[in-house]
Amino acid sequence: MTRERPPYLQAGVIALAVFAIYLVTLAPTTAFWDTSEYIAAAKTLGIPHPPGNPLFVLLAHVFGLLPLAASYAERINLFAAVTSALGAGCWFLVSERWLRAVVPARWPRFLAAAAGVLVGATMWTVWNQSTVNEKVYTVSMFFMALVTWLAVHWGDDEPGAHRDRWLILIAYLLALTSTNHMMGVLAAPAVAIYVLWTDWRVLTRPWVLLGIGIVVIIGLTPNHVFLPIRAAQFPPINEGEPVGFNAICALSGGLAQCSQALADVLGRVQYGKPSVFDSPIDGTPRSGALVWAQLENYWQYFTWQFARDWGRLANVFAVAFAATGLYGLYQLVKRDRRAGLAAAAMFFTLTLALIFYLNFKYGYSIYPDRADITDEMREVRERDYFFVCSFAFFGTLVAAGLGSGMTAIARRFGGDHDGSPGWRLAMPLGAVALIPLFGNRVTATRDHEFAARDFARDLLESVEPYGILITAGDNDTFPLWYAQEVEGIRPDVTVANMSLMNTEWHLKQLRRREAPAFDPAKSIELWRQPDSVGIALGDSTVTAGGWIQPDRSVFNVSEDELNTLPEYVESPKQPIRYGNVTLQFRRPYLDRKDLATIFLIRDNLGRRPIYFSWSAGSFPDATLGLSPYLVSQGFVRKLYPGPVVPGGPVVQSLGMGFVDLDRSRSLLDKAYRWQSAARDRPRGWVDNPSRSILDLYGVIYAGVAETFRQHGDSATAARADSIAIAVARSLRPRGAALPAGAP
Repeated sequence: MTRERPPYLQAGVIALAVFAIYLVTLAPTTAFWDTSEYIAAAKTLGIPHPPGNPLFVLLAHVFGLLPLAASYAERINLFAAVTSALGAGCWFLVSERWLRAVVPARWPRFLAAAAGVLVGATMWTVWNQSTVNEKVYTVSMFFMALVTWLAVHWGDDEPGAHRDRWLILIAYLLALTSTNHMMGVLAAPAVAIYVLWTDWRVLTRPWVLLGIGIVVIIGLTPNHVFLPIRAAQFPPINEGEPVGFNAICALSGGLAQCSQALADVLGRVQYGKPSVFDSPIDGTPRSGALVWAQLENYWQYFTWQFARDWGRLANVFAVAFAATGLYGLYQLVKRDRRAGLAAAAMFFTLTLALIFYLNFKYGYSIYPDRADITDEMREVRERDYFFVCSFAFFGTLVAAGLGSGMTAIARRFGGDHDGSPGWRLAMPLGAVALIPLFGNRVTATRDHEFAARDFARDLLESVEPYGILITAGDNDTFPLWYAQEVEGIRPDVTVANMSLMNTEWHLKQLRRREAPAFDPAKSIELWRQPDSVGIALGDSTVTAGGWIQPDRSVFNVSEDELNTLPEYVESPKQPIRYGNVTLQFRRPYLDRKDLATIFLIRDNLGRRPIYFSWSAGSFPDATLGLSPYLVSQGFVRKLYPGPVVPGGPVVQSLGMGFVDLDRSRSLLDKAYRWQSAARDRPRGWVDNPSRSILDLYGVIYAGVAETFRQHGDSATAARADSIAIAVARSLRPRGAALPAGAP
């Protein structure tokens, strides 16, 4: 039984079938959250947020060079689909081998393995992550599945040097996948079960240990060689700037220079995660109530996986598939102890152990009615993607459960061979694999979604040439990085992210950045006519030849001075005046991002246009008292060099402060691609944490509509109102009532 040739051909067919599903539902461009950052990092060979993910960057960069699609973003999304589909092929090989002790007939065994893998591949989170490169986890899924299959194959091989070489390969792949993300290493417990059960003495052979040590060092080189070398070249995306070699490299290579920055990036110091024994909310000892909430949060995500489109039926199918998978695990342990224990180790690692290690705050949407859980006590977004490998692997347990059920039916009605009547009656049970395919097909797909790209374009095009745009967080910044670095949309705009301005590296990169020349031919009509703009500011003075390109940094201080900015200072007791702008401090303390924003105003007022994105909310008003100097122009608020006096196109609005009617009309009517936000979505916008970005379309269009109505332009007001209503309806499930106060 163990010498039967692995069904590589069937595995290839399954991988192609899964890839076909992902291909027809593939995102055509970027998306919110980390998608844009990773696509731009792949394009520029940059360094995304910690831990830097160098293996992903290298693989995706090479894949992106292949002429597989016209859009670079689509090529990187294809990379996610390919790696996930390859992982499905490996899981099929694992499932088929484990099922040999459960399903004796060959083709029914293939069917059960294929059914389980299809369930794993079309679970909501797996499918959703495989159609757009939102994270690096599809690479981890592939490596986890590949390493598990190699461990299974190693266990079946003949003893000797040939088999030992497989173990060295496994060690290399585990080290290598850690340079993508540590999630791929979670296959190690299953590997350990196979080694200890099959031949633990292999770990006592000197040449095996020596080989493992050598390949582990090679596998870790993307972290300890690529990251510091590339960081020192200052690519456009260079989070953490891990220049220099860290202590590990110094010890192994005899190098004298060590880099704390690299150690901090690899150690994820930026996130300030507490001990797994402490609460991530307040640092106190981790309570049983929080642990229970974390377990409930996992179950909440599990209920999304099988039929998220079908409302309350989703819970029913989640219970049914959970029972099927757990029954399959029981049968594996009962019939093939080695395979069963390896599966149990993997299941435990990817559920209970992972939940305990991640130590999340309360989930974004769990316990929605509990008033004692504030926003600060919750995760800023849903974290189901952290369990994507858990869900994909669960398909192998479902395969075992389905196979056990098929075997019971076949034996009940007679026959042990493939063509017996019993097996013919049993095989339709595999059709349950189609439930997630149809139950998730609406919300897991991304094939018509352009919202993130069009939002990025609209926000960047709201800014005058060579302007500074101050944004708030991931979703109003990463898409802008993508638009600038990948599609070449308005690279002249300097994007200063408030949350990242709390870090030294972002401030240094802002100071270092040189704005490339503005190309009017690639911009919107508004910026093709230099004499049509409003206030001309210093370096942005209009000349016959067009806009003047700045020749100085956005900061007039050195990098060393930026490095000395404190994390917090007490706010000045008196206002600070720069030119005709007075900063009134409304809070008792200022943090580093507040100080950096003040420096940007001080060093650029009258020289470059300065804008605050509306996504930054009331920050410039509540923190710096800038309301008298801000004029709303579409998605942005322009900082004027003195108090705003209503007149001409600039009017006072009841809800939006000062509004430039002409500029807003030009942007909202002629420039913005609001259709992407307002397109028909039967189940609405599924990712509630990022919906606030697209809600900006509704908020801005509705607010401007009221302003136009106040000033007698009823036609423009009506158009803006209709767009606001269309956006609000699109972002909510079809037929759902709009909330009170919605446009």
